[in-house]
Amino acid sequence: MQRREFITLLGGAVATPVLAPLAVRAQQSERLRRIGVVMPFPMDNSESRVRVATFLQELQQLGWTVGGNLQIEYRWDASDANSSQKAAAELAALSPDVILSTASPAAMALQQATQTIPIVFTTVADPVSAGLVASLAKPGGNITGFTNIEYSIGAKWLELLKEIAPGVTQVGVIRDPTTTSSIGQFGAIQSVARSFGVELSPLGGRDAKEIERTVNEFARGSNRGLISVAIPLTVNNRNLIISLAARHRLPATYPFRFFAADGGLISYGPDNSVEPYRRAAGYVDRILKGEKPADLPVQAPTKFELVINLKTAKALGFTIPRTLLDRADEVIE
Repeated sequence: MQRREFITLLGGAVATPVLAPLAVRAQQSERLRRIGVVMPFPMDNSESRVRVATFLQELQQLGWTVGGNLQIEYRWDASDANSSQKAAAELAALSPDVILSTASPAAMALQQATQTIPIVFTTVADPVSAGLVASLAKPGGNITGFTNIEYSIGAKWLELLKEIAPGVTQVGVIRDPTTTSSIGQFGAIQSVARSFGVELSPLGGRDAKEIERTVNEFARGSNRGLISVAIPLTVNNRNLIISLAARHRLPATYPFRFFAADGGLISYGPDNSVEPYRRAAGYVDRILKGEKPADLPVQAPTKFELVINLKTAKALGFTIPRTLLDRADEVIE
């Protein structure tokens, strides 16, 4: 999708503030509803375009039209605690009818900013441990949404890495030590590391500089491989991570398809770009029509995709086992 088409699809809602002042809103139709949207990526990021387009398309199918009976206020690039808190405070002050958020930092910041405005989150790994909901079946409070992974998927990432590169004995895990999701995913990988005959090294930190520094240092040894966990830090810096893996000829596994599509060796995880936002639009629709987040159960992903970039494998000098190729949902050549 080209950027011009994307802006047209949004109907101008992204480019200009769309939550009207109180005096103007009073003159609007009673059917007018207002949504806040928090994204962890910049406005012109490809993932932003796909996710927002999917969300708006599904809302339109459900009878909501931006500029007609719906107005949207966006906050972009809310990928860490500080930027998420700023975005959450701004949107809470505007008092929209419902807020859509992506990833744990934004959801947790919104929880702190408001206990009354309904919130629908996407791509949160463990909302119960994070304290966002009381339980998956009965969220309680003003928050519900859609998880993206279970921590146990970390074992699968390590299994796939060893399948491609059996000689790997040292694995660097790129993570953010300050987020609950990142800690949980690292812990899951750590719990099975010994059974795969590997030692783990925590890499990364809070920004791109930390990723580059720690990966460069880690890559100096032999028999090395990488795992990138599923957090905004790795998603936002995936091109850097992929380029570092290529530079040091490191086999690496990633959590989502778009990593492999952008040149990563192999990915395993749920559809993180389309399906969650289609389903989230359904929850937003139900909330706008009177249902409460407390009564809408948190839902898990229903499909996981194994994607292999054969071109990258050849460039790195790895031969993908036929058994693995046969299991792949997609092979990029």
